[in-house]
Amino acid sequence: MGGPSDRAVARTLLERHGTTYAEESGIRLRNTPQPLYQVLVLAHLLSARIRASVAVASAVALFEAGLRTPRRMADATWQQRVDALGEGGYRRYDERTATQLGDAAQLLLNEYGGDLRRMRDAADGDAGALRTALRKVPGLGPAGCDIFLREVQGVWPELAPCVDGKAVQGAGRLGLPGDGRELARLVGRDELAAFASALVRAALDKSVVDDVRAAADG
Repeated sequence: MGGPSDRAVARTLLERHGTTYAEESGIRLRNTPQPLYQVLVLAHLLSARIRASVAVASAVALFEAGLRTPRRMADATWQQRVDALGEGGYRRYDERTATQLGDAAQLLLNEYGGDLRRMRDAADGDAGALRTALRKVPGLGPAGCDIFLREVQGVWPELAPCVDGKAVQGAGRLGLPGDGRELARLVGRDELAAFASALVRAALDKSVVDDVRAAADG
């Protein structure tokens, strides 16, 4: 008797671990400037070599300190940003990251009026052009770009399917296809962001893989 189908494994993963990192951070993602910026900050923090839970807690601390927009982030003092990051446990990279967050906020204000939708419009539906623009944001490297695009594909559907290398790694651990488009066909279009996040969780945490396998087999 064969094991569960790819679609069954995907459904089990989605149902048990399908929470985006934006949702975990309390961000109500919509195609409006503030939540899009908050996802960018979160992506920046998640891209460092630090536990995802610490990155999420640090993002929450920044937002609770009122640093929810590029203007508020840029106007905050460097020490205020350091203190908020430290409250979230982001101590290893707090000083450099505090500087980068300030510089990134200022760039967004100068180039896009603080509105990431203008960056999207300038890219005119081209994911490559959007990625190039994102790479100019201080502190946002390739991994940070992947995370941001993965999280916002639900509100910027021209990016879908956005299944990055870390998500594909998680798929491999679950015995799912190693191709992003094949993976995308396993779930609904409106579930892609959550599914991709769940795959990343499988890549980062073996207990997620074990849980899904046990549930799917059962």
